[in-house]
Amino acid sequence: MKDRNLIIVGDSAFAEVAYEYFTHDSPYRVVAFAVEREFLTKTQLFGVPVVCFEDLPDLYDPAVHDFYAALVYTQMNRLRTRLFECAKAKGYRPASYVSSRAFVWPNVVLGEHCFIFEDNTVQPFARIGSNVVLWSGNHIGHHSTIKDNCFISSHVVLSGFCTVGANCFIGVNATFGNNLEVGDDCLIGAGALIARDVPPDTLVKGNLATASPGVRKRFGLEDPT
Repeated sequence: MKDRNLIIVGDSAFAEVAYEYFTHDSPYRVVAFAVEREFLTKTQLFGVPVVCFEDLPDLYDPAVHDFYAALVYTQMNRLRTRLFECAKAKGYRPASYVSSRAFVWPNVVLGEHCFIFEDNTVQPFARIGSNVVLWSGNHIGHHSTIKDNCFISSHVVLSGFCTVGANCFIGVNATFGNNLEVGDDCLIGAGALIARDVPPDTLVKGNLATASPGVRKRFGLEDPT
């Protein structure tokens, strides 16, 4: 039964995917897409209006509409985070999606505004922060933590007692051993094998998992310190 109204922020490929999942596997009815004025190029998507993000409160009452910001890892997740925070500031409540085909143990702590695709396994005592995307097919081990604003792509194995810092991106098929800590703002490339802690602001890439600092500089981001 569709008893909740949803606005999807964005109109790109992830927004289209989010529309499918929310429409066919959630209690949400997608009533609009919203895009910032300078990027507004269409009026409809899937027969649903595409409206100006800045005008949302004049068009859709925040009291009866939730939102999901369907953006990927642009600017190390900063774009999704900015629109997530801006929509909340307008009074809209963030929605989450957890696939009916994902396995999430009952005592997992899940933050707000998360999107968990099918075939994810999230084991007991794991903690997932807010504004996190787990694309399909990941294993999140017991007692592990993923902090806010992360994007975990597909078929990532995060073993037990690991911590992934805020604003990280983890590429497909990356593997992490037990008891590891990854700092904030790290970019872990596809297929990397992580066998030791990774400092903040580090790029890890290649079959040999070579590491180099300077992720924030690569993306023109300010150092939070």
